[in-house]
Amino acid sequence: MTPRADHLTVEVVDLIGTVVARYHEEYEHAASQHSLTGAQARVLGLLSAEPLPMRRIAQRLKCEPSNITGIVDRLESRGLVERRPDPADRRVKLAAPTDEGRRTAEALRGSLHFAREPLSRLTVTERTLLKELLQRMLGTAPE
Repeated sequence: MTPRADHLTVEVVDLIGTVVARYHEEYEHAASQHSLTGAQARVLGLLSAEPLPMRRIAQRLKCEPSNITGIVDRLESRGLVERRPDPADRRVKLAAPTDEGRRTAEALRGSLHFAREPLSRLTVTERTLLKELLQRMLGTAPE
């Protein structure tokens, strides 16, 4: 049997849930302002950092590669993404943003006020601590 969570833990989990819900709500709204679905916007944002093979995109977004293929197809038809051979393995195709795709991803990031506005109320020290705590929770903290 799992031990019952203490009141503080329940409160923190509820707050995290509220933050996540608000972020998703604003992200979907921001995506729609660019005529994108939330999933298309997430793929475009991921690709704006670096070109990736479909399988890696699926792993990062925790979904099926076939879903990513359809999303990339739609982004490609809009001129936001292109497929190109991987220089390291020409059998593999990378999805990469076009110049228009990079501009759209940048505009999308710039329109996400929900995350920036509350964080701006925190000091640099508080934001650094929050980042480090979140990294520890996710198991991605640098060693």
